[in-house]
Amino acid sequence: MKKICSVFPFLALLIVVFSVSPIYDFEREAVFSGPDIYDPYASLPENPDWKRANFHTHTRVDNILNECPEYPAVVYDDYMKMGYDVLTFSNHNQLTGHPFDSTLQVSVYEHGYSIFKFHKLVFNPSRMMLYDHLLPLLVSQKQWQYDYLGRNADFIVMNHPDRTLHTTARSMQLLTGYRLMEADSGASTELCHWDEALSAGHYSHCLINDDCHDSGNHRKIARRCSWLNTESARYEDLKKVLLEGCFYSMRVPDFGDGDWNVKIAENDRLPEIKAIGLKADTVFVEFSEAARIEAWGQGHTLLDSAEGKSFCRVLGPDEPYMRLTAYFDNGVVIYSNAFARYDSSSAESPYRETPHRINIVLTALFNAALLALAVLLCILIVRLWSHKKLKA
Repeated sequence: MKKICSVFPFLALLIVVFSVSPIYDFEREAVFSGPDIYDPYASLPENPDWKRANFHTHTRVDNILNECPEYPAVVYDDYMKMGYDVLTFSNHNQLTGHPFDSTLQVSVYEHGYSIFKFHKLVFNPSRMMLYDHLLPLLVSQKQWQYDYLGRNADFIVMNHPDRTLHTTARSMQLLTGYRLMEADSGASTELCHWDEALSAGHYSHCLINDDCHDSGNHRKIARRCSWLNTESARYEDLKKVLLEGCFYSMRVPDFGDGDWNVKIAENDRLPEIKAIGLKADTVFVEFSEAARIEAWGQGHTLLDSAEGKSFCRVLGPDEPYMRLTAYFDNGVVIYSNAFARYDSSSAESPYRETPHRINIVLTALFNAALLALAVLLCILIVRLWSHKKLKA
């Protein structure tokens, strides 16, 4: 009985210990502005060679925690059958090697074990961080993780905000330090969380992935992907494209509903973007097939919509950004990256490292409160065990 009585204070103690964090004063949000418009597709050639990619994939690993029944070689083969060109393995807090070709190795892992599923993809880390806030209720706790991870890696992806518990509009308006976001990670195609961040002046690209835990399950594989205009599947080429934004993301139905032949065939004839970019202040796009095309902007506002293979719209001087979504008859959805206002004379892109200062007083009070709570919980656990010994 004493074990049962002490388990709850022990779990509470774990949460307290893994809650230590600085408390920040965040900079107030500032919408995108400036005389120029950032075109993520500025380097796109006349006849783009898109390569299909998934950067969030789990596999079987040789340790206690396994998130997938298949080893990397099997998962890789399953994805290649679906028409993929690039696949990276992102197991939790573990780097997984490429199963066949070391020149195609992309070192990435998924950070986080928190109860809220606050996870991040960490690309090319110089060191791995195992510490995680088990119950990250505070925006400051989440921001500290982005700061620490970002200092020890090339760039960070915000994973599945649609499926992360306690993802609030306020947190999306304050958090910075990630370069890409899995903006479509739930049932909705609205991308509200991405718009909340973009509307607050936090620029990122939309990189959606399967987050596949079982490549042998037709419902899990080939459902979300990104199409990159890249010379190769080598990391340095991929990194350049991901940071520039010269790619688009796609949501794909589960074609065949279990008939793998149908699924493979339909994945071999998906619609694509034929051309996309910026002419003066006009955003344009051309698709291989007709679709319902929507332009979204500041405050998650539908700016315009049209039917057909092509679409163009002026980004007005008072409009901070615009992104495109296309809905096709077969259920496929395509998302463009965002065209956003900025000043090219002072920055290469709208992305900016937003400063946030540590509030010394609040940090001291918060962590002192955690320490006091930890001491009380330890005393409670000791007394519970001592009481049982005395009774015995």
